[in-house]
Amino acid sequence: MKLRNNIFTTLLLAIGFILHQITPGILGGMKFDFLLIFMIVSLLLNPKFENAILTGLLAGLLSAMTTTFPGGQLPNIIDKVVTCLILFFIIKYLSRIKINPVVVGLIGGLGTFLSGIIFLGSAAFITGLPVPMKMLITTVVIPTTIINGIGTVFIYGITKKAIKLSGIALH
Repeated sequence: MKLRNNIFTTLLLAIGFILHQITPGILGGMKFDFLLIFMIVSLLLNPKFENAILTGLLAGLLSAMTTTFPGGQLPNIIDKVVTCLILFFIIKYLSRIKINPVVVGLIGGLGTFLSGIIFLGSAAFITGLPVPMKMLITTVVIPTTIINGIGTVFIYGITKKAIKLSGIALH
């Protein structure tokens, strides 16, 4: 894998991490999970298996360092790696069609939903959940899925335009 692509992935995740940390909550405390959005954008822009592994590990470690969920460190790493691998195969399959804003939004929403379910499932198995899983899915995962689906479309568009204007060539 090219060093330029690794640096680009790391830069995207760092931007997502910082934005996630400074973004205030909206809609009853919900907020865009910018780290997850940028993780998905990284996979869309560089759909290589090596990048999926790198992106999943880095995003998982960043999430683990800042989680407020009790015992959420390992579940964060598990969920990001598994989500990246699943999305890699989905993006590879969808590469036969033109990636448009609707597809990007669906991938962003699906990735967020998968991430939330995998996180909650692994957390339930490893440490237990503070409230029932159904309640967490209804109040946290589904609203975040909708918000991140929309956010992914905007971030992907902005990032694609910045790449085009800067002349950076990925792959």
